[in-house]
Amino acid sequence: MNIAVECERAEEVVLSITESVCPECLQRIPAKRIAKGHNVYLEKHCPQHGEYRVRIWEGEPNYTGWKNPQRPHAPVAYATEEKQGCPYDCGLCPRHKQQTCCVLLEVTNQCNLHCPVCFAAASPADKDEPGLDRIAKWYTMLLKSGGPFNIQLSGGEPSLRDDLPDIIALGKKMGFVFFQINTNGLRLAADEEYVSRLKAAGLNCVFLQFDGMDDKVYRKLRGRDLLAVKQRVIEVCAAYELGVVLVPTLVPGVNDDQIGQILEFAISKMPAVRGVHFQPISYFGRYPVQPQDSDRITLPRVIREIEKQTSGLVKAAYFRPPGGEHAHCSFHGNFVLMPNGELKPLVEDSTNSGCCQGSEPANGSKRARQFVARQWSAPLKTSVIHKQAAVSPQHVGNTDSLDDFLERVNTYTLAISGMAFQDAWTLDVQRLQQCFIHVVSPDNMLVPFCAYNLTNSRGEALYRRKL
Repeated sequence: MNIAVECERAEEVVLSITESVCPECLQRIPAKRIAKGHNVYLEKHCPQHGEYRVRIWEGEPNYTGWKNPQRPHAPVAYATEEKQGCPYDCGLCPRHKQQTCCVLLEVTNQCNLHCPVCFAAASPADKDEPGLDRIAKWYTMLLKSGGPFNIQLSGGEPSLRDDLPDIIALGKKMGFVFFQINTNGLRLAADEEYVSRLKAAGLNCVFLQFDGMDDKVYRKLRGRDLLAVKQRVIEVCAAYELGVVLVPTLVPGVNDDQIGQILEFAISKMPAVRGVHFQPISYFGRYPVQPQDSDRITLPRVIREIEKQTSGLVKAAYFRPPGGEHAHCSFHGNFVLMPNGELKPLVEDSTNSGCCQGSEPANGSKRARQFVARQWSAPLKTSVIHKQAAVSPQHVGNTDSLDDFLERVNTYTLAISGMAFQDAWTLDVQRLQQCFIHVVSPDNMLVPFCAYNLTNSRGEALYRRKL
């Protein structure tokens, strides 16, 4: 029987209940997770604006089976009281169940692109930037909140700040270990002296917007031809020993057929490329139309497409749910490229860690930070590999010597992951309370990423505002 027909005829089963928000007014409303055939939907009703139903999961791996044992790992400090309830009291409030892994600092509203799908709604016309004194206060707050955390400098386009190296150097001086920049790469491709300054200041990783392997994709999502720019960024970063993570925003009908090509390209650029982090499009900020289910791509579909489009080189069975954040927020797999071109799954001895994951509930956030800092940075020098090794040769096949094995694992590993950010249609309060990717708000509070970027159907934000 045709799968679509089978799903249409299947009975609906209520799996569980939660809370969400109305996409029109952002008021908190009851919600149900409903299974029908191979799909799972989030269904909710706003007394003022009516019914909403959105597909949040489709097919294998199975929704109810996609989980890891977890227990709450409360933040070190709370900055706000619970008054209105989630998601209105972020700061963090006592309802939050997970410590921070990665913190985004939005250091500018300005951007040198005007992407149709920008969640920050940034533009070339905006320029509103916090000074170093204010950023120092952010760092101080983070240290008091359990830091040092991994820091992602974002915006807008952070590379438009000439003093970005000073921001990194200040953070390093105050005790922060890992810095990455979230960038479109335009300046990095054109200004090697600037890249040199970033490296000298302590930048570890470039989180590079990378949506596909032809300029048709970039014209659609970013408004101009950019593929050559992206390729140049990787070359420059390799020259200055900066790790690169490719970050594709996946949009159905635009680039979801290029998942395999992106992975093949990433493998060809190892060891400069340290990971690929797929982000299915979420509808907050600036986007062209109100979304339908056909406008979304779910995590299980991405996992299956990875296997299909790599002709089985990367199998769906290699991926695991997170161990720290909510299971339905992400997937991850870690791999080592063997000399014969085979990509083998890499299993660590003491942890199931992945991108912002951690398998031991007692220190999952710390393990997450350590994994990202190790994997997403440029490869370690051979002299320190032995101190950092957490795997053994039997996990990846035969090697001529332990030194050769450790060098291979250190240099030719690739992290493949995906993260489903929540918008006003898909927001699940229980997922939000386990988030450990946080943004520092202009009023010096920690806000979960999906709450910070949450906007209603008219693009009006709950938390985001000008710096």
